[in-house]
Formats: sequence, structure tokens, C-alpha cells
Amino acid sequence: MDDNFKVSMKLANDKLLFKGRSRDNEEVSMDYFPPLGDGAGYTGLELLLMSFSGCSATSVVFLLRKMGKSIESMTINSEGIKNEELPRAFREIKIKYTIESPDVNAADVSKAIKLSEDSVCPVWSMIKGNVNVIPEFEIIS
Repeated sequence: MDDNFKVSMKLANDKLLFKGRSRDNEEVSMDYFPPLGDGAGYTGLELLLMSFSGCSATSVVFLLRKMGKSIESMTINSEGIKNEELPRAFREIKIKYTIESPDVNAADVSKAIKLSEDSVCPVWSMIKGNVNVIPEFEIIS
């Protein structure tokens, strides 16, 4: 596996709709809200929020399983709060992990989230210091 990632994006209309892909995965549409775009795809910030959510979630599940825990399911809900001034970047992300497991406890999840933040999730590493991340979790036994 190559350590570098490659993405291809192409303008797909006369506004701001771009279509892109990486490897042989399905194409993703990226657009902006009207009137600049048609709202026919995800915005860059939505994709960033999904990227962060997915990266942190996969690392938390990986770490919990490495601890010998059984994960039946996980749902992640995230909210990005933007700056009022330009650039309207995220100043804060609230992320909630809902974990269904017969043997996970709060200490396990706290440890996995902290490890994800400190050393495992590269997206978290990239936003750290620029975005205040507020993680919380719920365990369903």
C-alpha cells in the first residue's frame, strides 16, 4: 500500500459542483449552497466533519477491540460550530460516540478517545490546536 493518498476532482457544471474520487471508490459530489452552487453535494466542511468523525471512530473501535472489548455497534454524531468571521472555519466540534457493547466501561472509552486524540487519528492531529474538540460518549450494554 502506498503511504501517499491521491484524489482527483473535476468541475461538473457551470457553478461549483465538483465530482471526485480516490482509488476505485464511488464518486463523491462536492458543491456549495445556492446561489453560488446548487447544493447538489457535500460542502468541504461537511466532508471534513465526516472525515474527522470517521477517523476518530475507527481508531476508537480499533483501540477498544485491541483492549479485548466486544463492540456490537457504534454511532457517531458530530456538530461543527463555525466562526462568525471569515474564514468561517470550525472553531469547535462536538462529537458523541454511542457504543453498544456488553463489556465496555467508561474508563475504557475515555482511554480510547484520549489515545485517538493523542496518537492514533491523523485527522484529529491535523485539526488539534485549531479546533476545540468536545468528545462525549454513551455506552449501551
